[in-house]
Amino acid sequence: MLQTEFSFTLPRGYPDAAGNLHRHGVMRLATALDEVAPLEDARVRANQAYLSILVLSRVVVRLGTLSPVEPRVIEGLFAADFAFLQDLYLRINDNGSSIIETECPQCGARFELDLAYEGDDDG
Repeated sequence: MLQTEFSFTLPRGYPDAAGNLHRHGVMRLATALDEVAPLEDARVRANQAYLSILVLSRVVVRLGTLSPVEPRVIEGLFAADFAFLQDLYLRINDNGSSIIETECPQCGARFELDLAYEGDDDG
């Protein structure tokens, strides 16, 4: 069965106006429309870099207790979290998996690492 949703934990988390920190979320695979529709948005026409914000707001289906995840939430992410989501987006949409193979720099042992690791769910 094709996996279409991937759980993740942000490195820092999104603090909302009430002071709640949202770190755990779900990203789904992108559709063609997810990548094409934002191109018609005036914000993207004015600044091509805004495309990533709109695409992520379409495919991140939940972040903590926030659903849907509005563009303003993606705008408010710390740079490390934004970069994490961009990387996860590329990994799951390019090869359908958030798992990479890596190597321990000290002992050389090879192992798989799930970039979308979901630890304890604290919202």
